[in-house]
Amino acid sequence: MPTRLTLFDLDHTLLGGDSDVLWCEFLMERGVLDRTVFEPRNRRMAADYHAGSVGTREFCEFYVGTLAGRTRDEWEPLRRAFLDTVVAPRIPGAARDLVARHRDAGDLVVLTTATNRFITELSAALLGITHLLATECEVDSAGCFTGRTTGTLNMREGKVVRLREWMAEQRIELHECESTLYSDSINDLPLLQVVRRPHLVDPDARLAAIGAERGWPVMSLHDPAMTPSPSGRGQG
Repeated sequence: MPTRLTLFDLDHTLLGGDSDVLWCEFLMERGVLDRTVFEPRNRRMAADYHAGSVGTREFCEFYVGTLAGRTRDEWEPLRRAFLDTVVAPRIPGAARDLVARHRDAGDLVVLTTATNRFITELSAALLGITHLLATECEVDSAGCFTGRTTGTLNMREGKVVRLREWMAEQRIELHECESTLYSDSINDLPLLQVVRRPHLVDPDARLAAIGAERGWPVMSLHDPAMTPSPSGRGQG
């Protein structure tokens, strides 16, 4: 029997929001980042990402840069608080159930995200997903994050490259798998085109149009009225 490989995007797919944007909002609320300086830059970067107009390295290093100058241990209390107060409430039951169904069916389940590993590895653990493909952060000889990325960025075409590299390590060929991907974003179009079963989850407008042309199934995991805002207040 072929391996059943199931891939999940994280932001706006399983998570009601964007991990990077929410992390920055969290740091601004805690006074770690200066809101007057950082908030306009954060909003502009988020808009460019959703429009698909930002370069991958510019995007990834903008957010990885928030970690610069501290070690994992120094960030850990804030990372844990971020998971508990921001991330966990934004993962709806429908998303958790979908992951659990694939995992319990014996699928090889992978979370693949453009957000960096340090921010998302706790999210993967919360969802019960063992395998995580994420953008990697550079660390200096003292163990501090440099604010730069390392290796192939796990974004757009990079998601395909990283998946194939990981599968080679697992001694699995993608073309031999019954592969499925759940994603919301036009940025994941390269990966959606190489899996056998692309599924669109609350897709953005550009991806929805392409999906309609190609007959890709569409589903929703999020009730917009129930999705918390970055400040923790409901939208309506």
